[in-house]
Amino acid sequence: MGIAELFILAVGLSMDAFAVSVCKGLALRDVRLGHMLTAGAWFGGFQALMPTAGYFLGVGFRGYIASFDHWIAFILLSFIGIGMIRESRSDEQQDTDASMAAGKMCLLAVATSIDALMAGVTFAFLKVNILLAALFIGIITFLLSAVGVKAGSVFGTKYRSAAELIGGVILILLGVKILIEHLFG
Repeated sequence: MGIAELFILAVGLSMDAFAVSVCKGLALRDVRLGHMLTAGAWFGGFQALMPTAGYFLGVGFRGYIASFDHWIAFILLSFIGIGMIRESRSDEQQDTDASMAAGKMCLLAVATSIDALMAGVTFAFLKVNILLAALFIGIITFLLSAVGVKAGSVFGTKYRSAAELIGGVILILLGVKILIEHLFG
């Protein structure tokens, strides 16, 4: 997986965290740098941790499923992407609680990084340097989440659905690319 693919994946995985950050920004009356850094740290940290955990889970099974690992990558990324697209079409409101308390932020960070755990399982089959990939995903998510808090205070939830839709489409396209490369490459 090249740097461009990893960047696209990182952006796709970070869209849930970005959407929640936008909602946090909407709920906050006076957004300060501390709010932006808090959201970035929680979401970026978990987006780095979860693919690492998924990777080590996947490594344990790699030898047993090497002949069809590309199908697993395709299915997992498509599943994550379809879930994000479904969320983008949902009329259900996101949490607009202004609290930046550790307990609430931890729960939101875990909830928005489950897809990164599954992506990490996929990494085990793609010969990815997991430490660099996880760091890269964490940094991208940190930046987008911090910006999301500010954007939420300025634009509101107007772009939440679009962000989730784009993230879902990106993940599905990456899954298709991996499948095509293994079948025809």
